[in-house]
Amino acid sequence: MQTNRRSTTSPADPRLIPLWTPEQISDRVASIAGKIDHDYASNPPVLVGALKGSFIFLADLVRQMKSPAEIEFIRLSSYNAGTESSGHVRVAWGPGVEEIKDRPVIVVEDIVDTGLTTSAALSHLRRKRPASLRVCTLLDRPERRRTKLTADYVGFTFSGHFVVGYGLDLDQRYRGLQGIYGLEHDRKN
Repeated sequence: MQTNRRSTTSPADPRLIPLWTPEQISDRVASIAGKIDHDYASNPPVLVGALKGSFIFLADLVRQMKSPAEIEFIRLSSYNAGTESSGHVRVAWGPGVEEIKDRPVIVVEDIVDTGLTTSAALSHLRRKRPASLRVCTLLDRPERRRTKLTADYVGFTFSGHFVVGYGLDLDQRYRGLQGIYGLEHDRKN
């Protein structure tokens, strides 16, 4: 019998500090979906989800939208193991020119923190010549910004904690939590 080496952590984990409940998240996602529907009523956008963290947010956003939207994905990385960005962003893959050229595009992020990853995504996608390019993020932490980046659609703005849950992870753990939690740092460090 094979055992799962990943820890199975519940919201009762003493290192997790509740920040937003599933109900609060659902309300914000519905609000953002309504704004996107309004802004793109005559020309539905292509939503480009930044993998892996945005997949739950993107799925819920699409289900809340009334207008049709096409979905694409981009895979970027700026985190090594742990909670700090490496500062180096790598674009592994993303949509081709034929999927987004002359179309309105919204990059859907789980979190905009330093802005380096999102800026790399925007730079990569601009080369594909979309009609417009905007950013939608569930979480925005502008205090850590290292680029001049402002998200167009924001779920929650916060400061402080490293966050997990609702698709956000720490070394691939905690993604499946329905709420969003701050991760208390190990007091030994």
